[in-house]
Amino acid sequence: MSSARPTREAGPGKVSSGIPGLDDVLDGGFPAQRVHLIEGTPGTGKTTIGLRFLLDGVARGEPVLYITLSETIDELRAVVESHGWSLDGVVLHELAPDEGILKPDEQYTILHPAEVELGETTWAVLEEVERAKPTRVVFDSLAELRLLARDQLRYRRQILALKQFFAGRHCTVLLLDGTEPSEAGLESIAHSVLRLEQLAPDYGAERRRLKVLKLRGGTYRSGFHDFAIRTGGITVFPRLVAADHLSDDDDGVLSSGLPELDHLLGGGLPRGTSALLLGPAGVGKSVIATQYAVAAAERGESATVYTFDETASTAHRRACSLGIDLASAVASGRVTMRQLDPGHLSPGEFNHLVQRAVEVDTARLIVIDSLNGYLNAMAEERAVIVQLHELLTYLGQQGVVTLITVAQHGLIGDNAVAPIDASYIADTVLLLRYFESHGELRQAISAVKKRVGGHERSIRELRIGPGIRVGEPLRGFQGVLGRSPTFVGLQESLFGDAPNGG
Repeated sequence: MSSARPTREAGPGKVSSGIPGLDDVLDGGFPAQRVHLIEGTPGTGKTTIGLRFLLDGVARGEPVLYITLSETIDELRAVVESHGWSLDGVVLHELAPDEGILKPDEQYTILHPAEVELGETTWAVLEEVERAKPTRVVFDSLAELRLLARDQLRYRRQILALKQFFAGRHCTVLLLDGTEPSEAGLESIAHSVLRLEQLAPDYGAERRRLKVLKLRGGTYRSGFHDFAIRTGGITVFPRLVAADHLSDDDDGVLSSGLPELDHLLGGGLPRGTSALLLGPAGVGKSVIATQYAVAAAERGESATVYTFDETASTAHRRACSLGIDLASAVASGRVTMRQLDPGHLSPGEFNHLVQRAVEVDTARLIVIDSLNGYLNAMAEERAVIVQLHELLTYLGQQGVVTLITVAQHGLIGDNAVAPIDASYIADTVLLLRYFESHGELRQAISAVKKRVGGHERSIRELRIGPGIRVGEPLRGFQGVLGRSPTFVGLQESLFGDAPNGG
């Protein structure tokens, strides 16, 4: 099985951003000795990216310079301290106007402020660069220069002049711009352009994403990439591309530990495939998924279970009540339970968690419980089913078996409808149903689809507690998968014991 795409070291002609995921997106980092533009409205994370870029330079022994026109040095220190970082080694130069500008005798009369302040600001920048001789510079922000320039032509000329100045001084420069793309066409001046966005869902925390709009003479990973800013740093989650993670086919099957269930599936679930456990609430989908995880642990394999709809403690109590030894599997480290909050999760971050489980923790089984919770977490994302398909393709190429539970709306018969038709992206579909027999509510299980290998066409009874038992085919019933099953045979137990209410 292939390993994770390695964290890229800054190659020849590249400068690391200080953020591994962003270096991955940029195919190794920012091109060295060039001017790069980072666009985004306030709050999208431009300053944080700029600071990480400089701190990485400090760690490498480079002289670095932060020029601020919009924030005071005290404000910058507060941001840095909130992350537990240190500005030691970073030269800070503040060009924000002081309170003296408020005095009447400081107000310009004959000359427009731009005639004086723009020239003073530009020369202050050049002098500080000449003095500090940095290899990395962050300029925060261009919005102030735009206001001083008054018109787009003069503003563009100033940026071109700055670009020419830095070109002869072996500096890699990040220009931070906190406004919407302007008519000045700065995107055509910069060597690369990074666009940051912040999305506000109807519920939950804001979500951030970035996109490389251009990168001259180099390759990069296109599309949107989610990222998160939390105490201690910033993490970029490069868009998952299954084609970047090819590996050799992994033969063999995954056993459930239940011979009857494996027989129903033609011997088990083939490695590198996905399976949907489809059925109404309470029918046993999560229990079967847990059984697969515990059986994998007993064979010495690792499994990771992602729960969206219930707490990990609830899953433990249910397994204990059914005689499934989930606690020992978790204690051994073979099964990892990850309880996820749908209100604080982006598709990119979830894919990142799954990749780490497979490539770092060597998980051979991934359980997503449930698709309903996954869809709720990604409700405002476009093409969510396409992203899920990419994730399943990646897992399949790694030889991992993926189980996804899907709770149908409604409980009985034709009223049970799935929230979204995901059956076409899964290799196997296990259908679980309730049916009534002699005044008793019973459960049935059947394999309605399997792309790889054969499977039984029969419908078997499923009994949960204690443990999980799969009975013989329900040959005495007709219409179990429909609304009104009909009993056409003798009442008998399919498990070799006396039937209830016989």
